[in-house]
Amino acid sequence: MTSTAHPNLDPYTSKAENNSVSPQEKIKDLHEIIKSVSTGMLTTRASSGCMHSRAMVPTSPQSDIQTSLYFFANKASHKFDEIDNDSHVNVSFCDPKTSNWVSYAGIAKISQDRELIKKHWHAGLSAWFGDLKDGVHKGDEHDPRVALIEVEPNEIRYWIATKGSVGRVLETGYNALTGGVSVPGELRTITTSEIQLTQGLHKK
Repeated sequence: MTSTAHPNLDPYTSKAENNSVSPQEKIKDLHEIIKSVSTGMLTTRASSGCMHSRAMVPTSPQSDIQTSLYFFANKASHKFDEIDNDSHVNVSFCDPKTSNWVSYAGIAKISQDRELIKKHWHAGLSAWFGDLKDGVHKGDEHDPRVALIEVEPNEIRYWIATKGSVGRVLETGYNALTGGVSVPGELRTITTSEIQLTQGLHKK
């Protein structure tokens, strides 16, 4: 399929893209955006082809260069059927205060590895599972319903503001009057090769 993208006809994107930032710096700013937003939207595809999204809170990163996302979820929920149907997922975050946003394109993997669950677990998660009073489904880290969804990114794109809210309004207003293009932030991409490089270094 022929691409319709044309930099001369899309001056905003061509001006906002910043490819000079190091992978480590990109990941640092990525973590800051996700931390400030907290809640993301995990989108999966059902067997019918319909896309379904739901709010999910990722666990805190375990290293400064972690790119994977981990979500606790109930193994009995529909999202697991959809991941089994198609493991390709999207996770998005948006901060309305700054207009910062993040979009993950990746592969979802399901794990019930007890050591991994223990590593990410905290007591507050019990409220999302509940104690069914049957001696098995206690809503704790040993509950068989508890699973981790790991999203391994193929590519991460995000936008980060470089000006405050007042500066963005002034720049937008000025360019609306003069025919210029407002670029109050940067578009960044953490590429597949950058992800592989940083995660390879992390594993050594």
